Amino acid sequence: MKIRSVQTRIVEIPFTDGGKGQGITPTTWNTLETVLIRIEDNDGVVGWGEAFGYFIADSTKAVVERLIRPMLEGTTVDSIAQWSQRIQRQLHLFGRYGVTMFAISGVDMALWDLYAKRAKKPLYKVLGEGENTRLCTYASLVRYDDVEIAPKICRQALDEGFDSLKLHEINMAPIEACHAATGGRVAISVDVNCSWDMDVARDNLLRLRQMSNISWLEEPIFPPEDFAALNSLRNPDIPIAAGENWCTERQFRQAMESGAVDYIQPSVSKVGGISEFIKIMHAAEQHKTGVLPHSPYFGPGFLATLHLAAAFPKMMQVEYLYVDPAAWLIDLTPIRQGAAFVLGDQPGIGLAPDEAVVSKFLRG
Repeated sequence: MKIRSVQTRIVEIPFTDGGKGQGITPTTWNTLETVLIRIEDNDGVVGWGEAFGYFIADSTKAVVERLIRPMLEGTTVDSIAQWSQRIQRQLHLFGRYGVTMFAISGVDMALWDLYAKRAKKPLYKVLGEGENTRLCTYASLVRYDDVEIAPKICRQALDEGFDSLKLHEINMAPIEACHAATGGRVAISVDVNCSWDMDVARDNLLRLRQMSNISWLEEPIFPPEDFAALNSLRNPDIPIAAGENWCTERQFRQAMESGAVDYIQPSVSKVGGISEFIKIMHAAEQHKTGVLPHSPYFGPGFLATLHLAAAFPKMMQVEYLYVDPAAWLIDLTPIRQGAAFVLGDQPGIGLAPDEAVVSKFLRG
């Protein structure tokens, strides 16, 4: 593929969630920031990618614009996997993980979309067998820290067809209120975003183990790469999950070799893109570890996750961020059936960003 151009734009779309917009992030979270990557080859074929950008979109965009684009435009990419390894070597001085890898992830994703379109195949058929094209999702709620609002949103999601939920609460009162509101009849996972210390984690884990249908406990402690501490929290009743803050197959392999978790949670917009995600899936199979992808996105990152889930049937549920955007960066209606998404035979990731929405919510 001879690359003609690499374009990076930040699209920021407001959303509502029924709460205060405070809790998970350092400041109020009420917009979805997408670092949108558009790569065009010399034949006019376009590939789309998404680099992680919530709150740090400008930094991620700067890495793409200043470091990656000059080394990609005008070159020929024969192997995306080889390109990924080469660019990681060239940029390692700026950090192996974090913003540098987020930028690489978005560009890598766009290259895979471009490659699949040139092959005139849906991405999942390029990546694997693609036996399961109907992907189930769970509703991933924001943090409410409220014993009335959180249960209300849980019931709302269930009324809309979701049959499993994820809470981002760090206090037990709203967790217990949500569990009571659903009668313990639906699967609920709990993501505390590394908010507990070991003593609190052990105490709260004991309380969670008294509840029915708790699917997993996610990122219970800080730092997220303390594999030994995570391993010590593993138990027969509630699986431990982590990985949205890990990057590259190497770090995931180290975690699995340490027995850190029951489930890993790679994020295609953070780990190094599709190239690294594929390697992580193979490593997970070798270690017999479940995979629950991190995918709170509404752009190419979400679609790429669906295609990866279709290509690797052993992948477990896909995350769906349960908020109401002011507009949809990509209209998912053609592939959505309630809480499930059904992929078709369109080439690449199948759908493209709505340029009218991009123009309206483009951030300078």
